[in-house]
Amino acid sequence: MFIKSDVLAQVNTIFRDVLDNEDLVIEETATADQVYEWDSLTHIQLVVAIEKHFKIRFTSSEITNFKNVGEMCDGIILKLG
Repeated sequence: MFIKSDVLAQVNTIFRDVLDNEDLVIEETATADQVYEWDSLTHIQLVVAIEKHFKIRFTSSEITNFKNVGEMCDGIILKLG
């Protein structure tokens, strides 16, 4: 069983690495509009890094339907089963 707070902590580490910002703290409600370094290019890099880290694959529709980081974490948990 995967705990959302644990998944969020791992996602935070990935965001810090990809966005090269060690001080960054991502909350479940965070969106790309709220994070200065998070643009369309880094979005792709983030998704690839998350998929690689968790050894999962998202469909294009799953990626575009995520409204915030919390929904992305929910998607990760669903994929991990």
